[in-house]
Amino acid sequence: MEKRIAIITGASSGIGEATARKFVSEGFGVVGNARNAEKLQRLEKELGKAFCAVPGNASENSVIDRFFDAALERFGRNADIVVANAGRGLGGSVKDADLSKFEEILKLNVTGTLALLQKASKRMLEGIDYPKKAADIVIIGSVVGRHVSPFSAVYGSTKFAVHALAEGLRREVGSRGIRVSLVEPGVVVSGFQEGAGYTDELVANFDEKFGPLLYGEDIAETIAYIVTRPPHVHVSDILVRPTRQDYP
Repeated sequence: MEKRIAIITGASSGIGEATARKFVSEGFGVVGNARNAEKLQRLEKELGKAFCAVPGNASENSVIDRFFDAALERFGRNADIVVANAGRGLGGSVKDADLSKFEEILKLNVTGTLALLQKASKRMLEGIDYPKKAADIVIIGSVVGRHVSPFSAVYGSTKFAVHALAEGLRREVGSRGIRVSLVEPGVVVSGFQEGAGYTDELVANFDEKFGPLLYGEDIAETIAYIVTRPPHVHVSDILVRPTRQDYP
């Protein structure tokens, strides 16, 4: 029997994929979500029965419901870990960002995350067994959700919102035994930069100034550390940067 059951959004690449692999290696059952069904199916084939693919847009309520139903159907019990990782970037300052893309970013990064947090907290409260067992909601924020960075200030505003949601939920359900943890990565090498529209020159500049940069595996190790603490130990907020990243 799997030690714990986790739901991970954005599981087809980057931090989400690395976390899925880490959890499976730890003996967890994982329900992985992403919009790219083909990538998810390849991951399911590779990782076997411990990984259950649920493709779809993580900002849609019907898709979110399927995460929790799939956990129960595949593993025979409800998820006790949710990693809210799905999101997209948007390069550009307040003055210059392409606002035609902002509504989509806002829906996925903020509205979708909020919908997942609501569903996760309500489902977990129904079966809480604290302090015998842990229940974790881990939210992927960003260093630019703590420090304003001109080159990504509009994207950063969505992460400031997510950070507020994380702290609000922690204060609401922490006393009931659910740990709400915020992970704020610095620069991580992944498909994020391409999706955000960052130029090759900007990415090369990150590497020159801050490298070696972080990889998804580094953040996955951090998430695994958080969820494997004893139930009474809550790591509520952790910021992870490349050693040489001095700003933001």
